[in-house]
Amino acid sequence: MSVPRTTAGAARTTHVAAVAEYLDQLLGIPAAPDYPGALNGLQIECRGEVRAIAAAVDLSQRTITGAAQAGANLLLVHHGMFWGGAQHIRGAQYVRLRTLLEHDIAVYSAHLPLDAHPELGNNVLLARQLGLVPTGGFARHQTLTIGVRGEATQLRTEELLARADAFAREHGGRAIATAFGAGRMTRHWAICTGGGASVETLREARETGVDTLIVGEGPHWTAVDAPEHGLTIIYAGHYATETLGVQALARQAADTFGLPWTFVPAPTGL
Repeated sequence: MSVPRTTAGAARTTHVAAVAEYLDQLLGIPAAPDYPGALNGLQIECRGEVRAIAAAVDLSQRTITGAAQAGANLLLVHHGMFWGGAQHIRGAQYVRLRTLLEHDIAVYSAHLPLDAHPELGNNVLLARQLGLVPTGGFARHQTLTIGVRGEATQLRTEELLARADAFAREHGGRAIATAFGAGRMTRHWAICTGGGASVETLREARETGVDTLIVGEGPHWTAVDAPEHGLTIIYAGHYATETLGVQALARQAADTFGLPWTFVPAPTGL
């Protein structure tokens, strides 16, 4: 089921290329490094005029169908059509593509450039959601700083975990954390949404004095290593931590072009 949103004023249509160009410039797509499968930007065109925008974390049959049911013909996603790399257009991939073409739905994907955006990004918006105020960057990927970090006063780690869990449960998941003692305080925190627990982020956390790292998910070994370095990791869900950016991006585009927009939830539980 989609969650409809509308903009103030009457809706109007505009060419998909104009929307894509605007988003490219807003997010700095041309210069941003990313993983090859991200293929940021307009991945699939529609026949021209955009009637309505849908936003979703992942491109899937569920989100394509949700966009079609909402009457949207531009789908903004964080993980796009080619996230798994080059694939044969058959089976599920064929059905996805056929549905997009049958309903004339364009697909625009924004991965790391959306994570990193200082106003619309997943990381800065998650910090705000958790009542945290960023004072610096975290988790650099080549030329791009993806995450955020900051300081806290009188913030119990237990309370921060409770906030993260409440947020995660709104999106069909739950937050868990590595072991920490009763009364532990979070004084230096960092956020890297999605698959944010890695060799690089744990090393950076140690080097910058971060005591609490908030991520979407991470491999098992990160939960083994973290306590030995005085670090608590809160895993708040890959899906949940990346719901905020696509909604903010859709709202921004909708406001700019006078279009209605909708969010299509498709929780994975992870």
